[in-house]
This record gives sequence, structure tokens and C-alpha cells, in this order.
Amino acid sequence: MDRQQEPRNASQPAGLRVDSMHHRMRRWQDRIGQAIMGALAWSLLGLLLAIGGVLLLRALPILERASVPELLFSTTWQPMRGLFGMAPFIVGTIAVTLVAMLVAVPLAILSGIYLAEYMTSRARLFFKPVTDLLAGIPPVVYGLWGVLVVVPFVRNELAPWADRNLAAYCSCFANTNPSGYSIAAAGLVLSLMVYPIIVTITEEVLRAVPRELREALFALGATRWEVTKVTLLRAGLPGVVAAVVLGFSRAFGETLAVLMVVGNVPRMPGSIFDGSYTLAALIANNYGEMMSVPLYESALMGAGLVLLLVVVSFNLGAWLFLTRRLKRGGEA
Repeated sequence: MDRQQEPRNASQPAGLRVDSMHHRMRRWQDRIGQAIMGALAWSLLGLLLAIGGVLLLRALPILERASVPELLFSTTWQPMRGLFGMAPFIVGTIAVTLVAMLVAVPLAILSGIYLAEYMTSRARLFFKPVTDLLAGIPPVVYGLWGVLVVVPFVRNELAPWADRNLAAYCSCFANTNPSGYSIAAAGLVLSLMVYPIIVTITEEVLRAVPRELREALFALGATRWEVTKVTLLRAGLPGVVAAVVLGFSRAFGETLAVLMVVGNVPRMPGSIFDGSYTLAALIANNYGEMMSVPLYESALMGAGLVLLLVVVSFNLGAWLFLTRRLKRGGEA
């Protein structure tokens, strides 16, 4: 009897050693995987710093030649004379983005609310892929559609109407450009590009709100709109702000679609119906050409650096706003 039990007792230490070895291997695999994923996550910050650093290094020659206020606020862009005032391009970029966001954000948020809270499941199955498809259409297609549809609409309908009815109250609606290629046309095209992105994210954020929150509000006698307002302003606000920030980043840096309809006029616009020029269009149109002009490439790299800094600053501001908002909500 003792002899039969002896092999079993002798095999137990070996089994324990094997189990301990497997346990140590799993721990090392877990640590290695954690280290790799952590390095990949931190590499995003490194990539951002690398992009900014390269742009800064390439823009140093123009920064040493001219001061930052001179570059940002001067309205004279004459590379052959060594004058690289970026104010017209900065104003054009801000104006086009502002028009796009003013048109797209309210409509997109309301559409996202309707998709999430009011539309039936069967109808949502149809409209959701359509929205995703609109978000994936290439910018050049939007640009062509803008040339064929939006520019004639601005030239023949919108600009004359605004000039007759609104120009007397605000000069920014005066129609002094008969071509239709303008800030308004670029803003409308950009609003169509940004619209499906904000709709999709808003709808997903609102549908991710816990079902129990809605049921509790309905039990208290709240209407459907009151329930929607509470979920939107409380649980869904960070996601909606993130959607707006993503839309802004897309609009502010869009190149091809804007380049095709904005007019590409390097001067300060006096109206939303004037032709203009954006920073992204400036880089796309001129990089690779006229590189023999001194400081020209450095000036274009400076324009790219301005684009990057504005987008990063806007995202940082949105993050700070959400952080303070969530902190106040937690304290309340």
C-alpha cells in the first residue's frame, strides 16, 4: 500500500513546480503586455510632440527673421518681397470654421437627439448606416458637390437675399463678390462634412446613458423632452462636447473641399460672401512650388504650426471645461 502511494507523493512537488512556473510566466506575459500597451499609449503624446517639434524647427528661419506678432497680424503676403503676413489666412480659416460650426452644431445635436430618443428602432436601422456613409464620403466629393450646387446657390440665391435684407444691419452680409466662391460657400460645404460626425457621436453618447436613469425620471412624471434634457445636460454632456470638438478639428484643418470653393483670395475678407484663403489651402496650394523663394518653405511650416496650436488649444480648453463641469457635478 505504501509503495503504491509513493509515486503519487513523489509527483506532487514536480506538479507544484510546473504550476509555479506557469504562474510566473503568466505574470511576466501580463507585465510585458502592460508595458507594450503603455508604451503605445504614451507614444501618442510623443507623436504629437514630434510633429510640433519638426514644424517648429522648420519654421525657425522665419521666426528669426520676423517677430510672431508681425507674422500673425500683418495683412501683407508678398513672398517675393519677403513679406509673410498670415492674418488674411488666419481670419479666413476662422471665418469658414465659424460659419460651418454655426450651421452644423445645432442641427447635428438636434438630429442626434431625435435618432437616440424619438426615432423607432426600425427607422434607426435605416438612418444610422446613411449617417455613417455621409461621414465617410471623401472630401473631394464634397468639394465637387460644392462647386456644382453650393456655389451657384450662394451666387444666385443666398448672397443677393442677404444683401437686400441683412447688409443694412451688418456689413458682413454685403454681397460684393459675384462669383459665389466665398467664405459662405466653404462654410456650407464644411457644415455638411461635420454634420454626420456630430450626429453619430451624439446619438451613440445618448444611447449609452443608463436605462435606469430614464426610467427613474419617467417614474417621477417627467416628459420625454425633460428626460432628454436631463440626460443630455448631465450624463451626455462630455460626449456631446467631444463630438463638437472633433467636428471643429475636422473643419479647421479641412483642405481639399475648402480649397475648391473658398476662392483662394489672399486678402482680408469684409463679408462672408467675399473670397478668402485658409491656412490649410495655402499649404496645399503652394508647398512644393516657389521653394526657391527665401523663407517661403519656413513660412508654410509656420502656417502648419499655427494650425496645430489652434487645434491643440481648442481641445485643451474643451478638456478643462469638462473637467471643471464634472468636478462641480460630483461636488453637487
